Amino acid sequence: MFGMVEMEPFGAVRTRLTGVAMAELDLSGFRSEHHVAWARRAILLVNIVGAVPDFVDHVKKHIVPDHNGRFVKSLGDGMLLDFTDVRSGISAALAIQQECNRANSVRTADRQIMLRTGMEVSDVAVDAYDALGRGADPAARLASLAGPGEIVVSQHVHDGLTANLDADIEDLGDCRVRGIPELVRAYRVGPPGPQPKVDLPSLDEFVPSIAVVPFASRRAATDQGVIGEILAEEVIRRLSRSADLKVVSRLSTTAFSGRAVSLQEIRAHLGADYVLSGAYRTSATRLKLDVELAETKTGRILWSESLDDDLAGIVSGEQELVGRLIAAVGTAVTAREVLRSRAQPLPTLKAYTLMMGAVSLMHRLSLPDFEESRRLLQALIDRGVRHPLPIAWLGNWHVLRVQQGWSDDPQRDTYLASECTKRALDMDPDNSLALAINGFVHVNLLKRFDVALESYERALAANPSNALAWLLKGTLHAFKSEGEQAIGHAERALSLSPLDPHRYFYESLAAIAAVAAGRYRRALELAQHSLRANRKHTSTWRSLAVAQWQLGRFDDARQSAQELLKLQPS
Repeated sequence: MFGMVEMEPFGAVRTRLTGVAMAELDLSGFRSEHHVAWARRAILLVNIVGAVPDFVDHVKKHIVPDHNGRFVKSLGDGMLLDFTDVRSGISAALAIQQECNRANSVRTADRQIMLRTGMEVSDVAVDAYDALGRGADPAARLASLAGPGEIVVSQHVHDGLTANLDADIEDLGDCRVRGIPELVRAYRVGPPGPQPKVDLPSLDEFVPSIAVVPFASRRAATDQGVIGEILAEEVIRRLSRSADLKVVSRLSTTAFSGRAVSLQEIRAHLGADYVLSGAYRTSATRLKLDVELAETKTGRILWSESLDDDLAGIVSGEQELVGRLIAAVGTAVTAREVLRSRAQPLPTLKAYTLMMGAVSLMHRLSLPDFEESRRLLQALIDRGVRHPLPIAWLGNWHVLRVQQGWSDDPQRDTYLASECTKRALDMDPDNSLALAINGFVHVNLLKRFDVALESYERALAANPSNALAWLLKGTLHAFKSEGEQAIGHAERALSLSPLDPHRYFYESLAAIAAVAAGRYRRALELAQHSLRANRKHTSTWRSLAVAQWQLGRFDDARQSAQELLKLQPS
């Protein structure tokens, strides 16, 4: 349903996180008796006009400590401050600006405080008295570009900020600054505006969205969070294969790495319904990841676990841990949407809750759940949402109703199934899912294999990764006794949907394909595994009985036939 998100290659991640070049330092005049610490700092210089002792004292005692900064010194007509990172520095600059506005609100016009602020990032030598290097002087020159009440920053500062999240950023272009022969790229920054309202495309109303925030390192000094970035990238890549989730790109979620932000803020900026986050620690050979899945609207933790894996495997791309994590996420999201669909009145439910709840209940093949599935789909259709997916799934519901022997009028259900897929394809003739289900109707109920084959081929032309279309096309070949094509398509479907919440259905139909190909041991394996997840799917019992008989397990085959008759006496 959704394409793959674009991501930087692992090499780019490593280079970006570890390739910080050390700048040359100007240490002229530095007093050798002082203890020196070398650090990359955000240098903030504030020029002040006005009578300001109380104001400066407030900045020194409250604002700077609250933002992990250091008040380096007063400059007579200003302040020199340094901060451990760009975001802290900008947050402090905005807080100073806000405090200035507050102070001015009670001052007369002739006593107003005027601030001009500049900021640069540089490798500097710091001691208890000063911050020496190439940061303070450019910060001062950037401040000269600022108007009263303005903050002007360098390209380096800009690169450490996320627009609209950290600040409102305006490009001033290449500026000529006194004392610097080269043009300087400068930016004016201000407070971020109101949190954006994310309007999702119409298709997204049928799938929930998830943001995977890069996992934090508990020992950041050892790897600078590189492994957390790699893990998050792999989780995003594999989650993006699912048609049941909309996955926010890593380039967007990285903006929240290392931030103390609320789930509501992430929801506002990214439109995410769920957030996956966590922290990890490494030893010489192992990695342990503490991870949790949270719902952004309520703040509720839906799932949390401690996972561990071989460190070498994670770095090389062989991540068993990621597979376990993704399976748990899929299960937790589906369970949450099904619970919501049953616990809340229909008018309050989102479209994707109705959709996911209906599809999940449909595939449980418990009669009460099955009937509830139809109620949810009909509620979605009755809202007047013009989209082919709920109508196509309702057609699928009618097919399964006949297959399971629950229909009191198979002819009418066949007619309704056909009408549903016609309506869905009238809305979108190229909708891959609707085309796949249309083929399902024509194979299982109408026995029009030629129409079904054309429909499956169109579905796969529209989306070559449609696992359901490959699966159902494999079943068609099985019914035509084209065994090798059948098993080839079925195995491809299984590989495309390794963590589908309705995996049992894929294994059940793959068992039919294996029977058609004469691969009875594979059919036995698939059918048995499918029944472990759902013992009420009648097609699975048919395949199992045939496979057992062909393998000479006659008593087992008779017992399977008896189980089939209990479920479907007709």
